[in-house]
Amino acid sequence: MAVSNTHSDGVMLDVRNLCMYFHTFDGVIKAVDDISFSLKEKEILGIVGESGSGKSAASYSILKLLAGNGKIESGQIIFEGQDLVSASEKTMRQVRGDKISMVFQDSLTSLDPLKTIEQQISEMFILHRPEMTKAERREKCLELLRAVGIPKPEERLKSYPFQLSGGMRQRVVIAIALSIEPKLLIADEPTTALDVTIQAQILRLMTRLVRDQGTSLILITHDLAVVSENADRIAVMYCGKLVEHASRDELIHHACHPYTVGLLKCIPRLRSSRPRLPYIPGMVPAMLHLPQGCYFADRCPRAQDRCRQEQPQLIEHTPGHFMACHFPLQAGEDVF
Repeated sequence: MAVSNTHSDGVMLDVRNLCMYFHTFDGVIKAVDDISFSLKEKEILGIVGESGSGKSAASYSILKLLAGNGKIESGQIIFEGQDLVSASEKTMRQVRGDKISMVFQDSLTSLDPLKTIEQQISEMFILHRPEMTKAERREKCLELLRAVGIPKPEERLKSYPFQLSGGMRQRVVIAIALSIEPKLLIADEPTTALDVTIQAQILRLMTRLVRDQGTSLILITHDLAVVSENADRIAVMYCGKLVEHASRDELIHHACHPYTVGLLKCIPRLRSSRPRLPYIPGMVPAMLHLPQGCYFADRCPRAQDRCRQEQPQLIEHTPGHFMACHFPLQAGEDVF
C-alpha cells in the first residue's frame, strides 16, 4: 500500500511496512505483519478485527510499549517527521503522554489504586509541565474532570479509583490521556468493560474532546458498529495483516473483502427480516500455525484453490480503497 510523505498533505503519522513479532519458546508469532497506514491531523482512524488480529499489537508498537519478547523486526513509524522505530528510549519518554497518549482497555488496572484521582492527573503536569504551580495543577485537574462530565469534581479529586464506577474511571483515564493536549490519542477498546449505554456516552465524549482539541485519534475495537459512527477512515485487520482499508462511507457501503462483509453482516439491525443473526463460521487460526495462502480461506465461502496457495497482496481496488483478496465481492453481492 502506498503511503505519502509525512506532513506533505497533513499526514501526522505514517506507518510503513511495519512488522512486529513475538518470540516464544514454541516459535515466532507474527502479531503485526507488514502493515502500512497513515493518519492525518485531526482525523479519526478506526482499526477493527477479532481478538488476536493484531490491533492492539500495532498500537503498542507505535509507542514501543512491547513485552520483553516483542520486537519490531522492520518498517518505519514516522511521527511528525521522526522515525519512532529508531528513536531512543529517552526520546520515547518525551513522546509518550506529551505528544501521543493512550487509553487502555481496563480502566481499573490503568489507575494506581493507592493514589487519589488528583495525584494521578497531576503526575502528567509534574512530568511534562514542571513550570506549573500546585494551584495551577489543581485547577487544571478540576477543568479536566468537568470536561469529561464527572459531577462534583472537587469531591472526586480526593477519591481513589475503587470508589468510582467503571464509567467514571474510564472518564478519568480519558482526562489523563488528554491532559497535556497530545497530537495523537490511541484508544485501545476503551469501552470493553462498560454496559451499552455508558459505551455510547464514553465514545461520544471522546470523539467530541478530540475534535475540540484538534487531536487525531486511533480507535481500536472489535465492533465495526462503533467505528461506523465515529471514524473518518476504517482499517480492517486479520491475523496480523491489513485486509481492507478505506474511508468510512466507502467501506460501510462498498466493502469488498469477505471478512469485512461478514463483520458488517454481524451487526444487529432492529428492522432486519432475517430470523437469525448472521455469523462468520469457524475460528481465527492459531498465530503459531498460520496456513499457507490467505489466512481467511478456511472460513470464506468464496475460497478457491488459489486462495489456499497464494497470499493476496494489499492493492488499491478503487481510488483510496485498499483490499487484499483474490476474489473480491462486487457491489451488493452477499457472501454469508
